[in-house]
Amino acid sequence: MFIMSEDSQRTQGRDAQSSNIMAGKAVAESVRTTLGPRGMDKMLVDSSGEVVITNDGATILDEMDIEHPAAQMIVEVAETQEEEVGDGTTTAGVIAGNLLGEAEDLIEQDVHATTIVEGYHEAARIALEAIDEQVQEAEVDDDVLKQVAESSMTGKGTGGLTAESLAETVVEAVRHVESDDGVARDNVTVHTQIGASSNATELVPGIVVDEDPAHDGMPDEVEDASIAILDVELDVRTGDVDAEYAIDSIDQLNAAIDAEESELQGYAETIAESGADVVFTTDDVADRVAAALAREDVLVFDSLSDSDAKDIASATGARRVGALDDLEEEDFGEADRVRSENFGDDDLAFVEGGAAAEAVTVFVRGGTEHVVDELERAIGDALDVAATALESGEVVPGAGATEIAIADKVRQEAAGIEGRKQLAVDAFADAIDVVPRTLAANTGRDPIDSLVDLRAAHESEGRAGLITSGEEVTIDDPFEYGVVDPADVKREAIESATEAATMIARIDDVIAAE
Repeated sequence: MFIMSEDSQRTQGRDAQSSNIMAGKAVAESVRTTLGPRGMDKMLVDSSGEVVITNDGATILDEMDIEHPAAQMIVEVAETQEEEVGDGTTTAGVIAGNLLGEAEDLIEQDVHATTIVEGYHEAARIALEAIDEQVQEAEVDDDVLKQVAESSMTGKGTGGLTAESLAETVVEAVRHVESDDGVARDNVTVHTQIGASSNATELVPGIVVDEDPAHDGMPDEVEDASIAILDVELDVRTGDVDAEYAIDSIDQLNAAIDAEESELQGYAETIAESGADVVFTTDDVADRVAAALAREDVLVFDSLSDSDAKDIASATGARRVGALDDLEEEDFGEADRVRSENFGDDDLAFVEGGAAAEAVTVFVRGGTEHVVDELERAIGDALDVAATALESGEVVPGAGATEIAIADKVRQEAAGIEGRKQLAVDAFADAIDVVPRTLAANTGRDPIDSLVDLRAAHESEGRAGLITSGEEVTIDDPFEYGVVDPADVKREAIESATEAATMIARIDDVIAAE
């Protein structure tokens, strides 16, 4: 009797566990060497020949064409980490892979998967307590935020800029969108433009969109702008049904042309008389309307995307209008300046400042597409972690120090746990050690010797991390060197890695339909 299709494939027991664990470990290993300030880059080439060069864990896993379902769970760990806190994706993936490796060893020792899962969850609880104990007592001020942002970007591609100089831009951007309700991270955007050195990267207090003026005769810049945002087509109205009109004389033709001209002129006059000197519309603007508005020194941008119109409305305080007859002065937004600037083949519109401005843009420059793409990823991560640290007000030491503290506390607590679950708790601590071991290996140090030295320094000093300064690598307190991470990044990495590893370890039957 056939219960499943004859083409279905089924893997059970140890074979299923081994296959899933091997897949998860392989994915984690693929990003392990990118960890830390001395991490290596990966070159990813897709089927169309598109090349991505990065050491960002989330980007690497997203670009990889992964089909194995267990391996996809590790990718989901990185995605969750990226969505929740914006950084620590490589750390989370590597920890998840090593938790699976430790689980595989325990399974071979006849420790049941359920026992491993229980032990891992107990160890994760202890790990979160250890993170709480490592939180810095000092207030998270601008200096600490700069340290958080700089630590996030160290080792990533930042072109000709230093992580330190970019960190100042990041903190200024995050502070701009801070309010009593928290940090509106979505109001900070990163806009990239090829064609100049990365040193030209700047912070724009407003919105940057890929748009050019509707007419060459329009002003390039408007100060103290009154902005109207329309969802209106400024062109001759057409019917929904195809129709033909018979014209019997030149007088009828002239009358039709005059009616059309009057309609278009009416659009221009309505806008000019409204008092708006900058207009953004999501629809088309006829050339004759654009020419008439240019003569009135009104700057117009047409065919905007809905998202760009929404961003400009949010940044300037304008209200979108769906009918030209409804346009009133109270619908206008304000900006200190609206300008159009040409960059090679591209024209960009800058909407800057204003009393109601809520948005800010990091305008990223770079000589090549690869440079600006990696710079965009680095700044994006830095913005995320700075916003996370500012909202939570909690930071912990980086450079592997927090992981050393976690492993130490988990081992101490393991001694009081009875039964085979103790083996799983100990294994959890061994898996966490992968972070400082990998950091050491990526700096050229011996991983085992470094781990021993870190544990000794942690026992005597309370905090110990691998500090990279130029060509030198020393073991010291990361707080003294400004190497810090948001506590939430560490918490999320532990929680998401544990969840993924325990889910995979519990699978003992894989049924695949052909």
